[in-house]
Amino acid sequence: MTSIADFSDRIRAASAAHAPLRLRGGGTKDWYGQSLNGEVLDTRGYSGIISYEPTELVITARCGTPLAEIEALLAQHQQMLAFEPPRFAGATIGGVVASALSGPRRASAGAVRDFVLGAVLMDGRGEVLRFGGQVMKNVAGYDVSRLLAGSLGTLGLILEVSLKVLPVPVREASLRFEMSEIDALSRLNTWAGQPLPVSASCWHQGVLSLRLSGAEAAVTAARRRLGGEAGDDALWASLRDQTHPYFSGDALWRMSLPSHASAIILRGEQLIEWGGAQRWLKTDDAAQVDSIRRTVAASGGHATLFRGGDKGVGVFHPLAPAVAKIHARLKQSFDPAGIFNPGRMYAN
Repeated sequence: MTSIADFSDRIRAASAAHAPLRLRGGGTKDWYGQSLNGEVLDTRGYSGIISYEPTELVITARCGTPLAEIEALLAQHQQMLAFEPPRFAGATIGGVVASALSGPRRASAGAVRDFVLGAVLMDGRGEVLRFGGQVMKNVAGYDVSRLLAGSLGTLGLILEVSLKVLPVPVREASLRFEMSEIDALSRLNTWAGQPLPVSASCWHQGVLSLRLSGAEAAVTAARRRLGGEAGDDALWASLRDQTHPYFSGDALWRMSLPSHASAIILRGEQLIEWGGAQRWLKTDDAAQVDSIRRTVAASGGHATLFRGGDKGVGVFHPLAPAVAKIHARLKQSFDPAGIFNPGRMYAN
């Protein structure tokens, strides 16, 4: 098993030589982000569940621990990672937090960062920093540990992470409605303001699907109230793990928008999740990059070139100058030599 001392020695040497390191677990998200640079620092040798308190709804694990191992243990106690991270084969918990990818339940349960209670980080000096804790009441450094979610390893090596977990719903049911995109967005926003146990939604090719989760009585009452037809329960796993046919081929854009935003008119095939807050666009039209970002920004959102396409246009939405300065200062503070995953989020 790789030790903390091994990591520290490697990082100190890299910093002294200004040699880039590519922090990498299972490599299941190598396609995500900008360029991959540096010698690989493999985290899989530092694995294992450190503690798990089912009654406290908290699990702590080392960065290289397979996501599958964690989910298998949680399942034994009828608990889950409520943000539903994609279960790519070989994914590690460090990569889950660093990428911050959430599944269909994100709109109702929260994002990855909302479940990070604490983290242990190794910075560019090879020093171990501790943020947050292992219980919800311990909020010291809470924002810093949340900051690591989505950082793609650019701030440091996540050694350990403590996550809040939730009970698996007693019952779930899927519903299906045939309707237009405009009607689906309107209906989703109306339902969002009502006490309904909607845990996931998806509109694609004229069909709106809902997943209801909760107590037996709540799900039964909601099904009776909403109507519709019985839906496909397998849909949600295919969306979570991106095995749904929609996710194959062409450039795939992820558009994050206010859920109340109207329909986005762009060339390509769309799939809408999270009550309208996440909208996917599959297109091979490279000429409309500016149009995509301009249109999404006008609606109060941002667009990410999630997979495929020409990364030369910039994978992530350009930062406002003030925000870019904050990013640069954070990077300088945690990684003064600039060795961690350089160019992974924004081209240098």
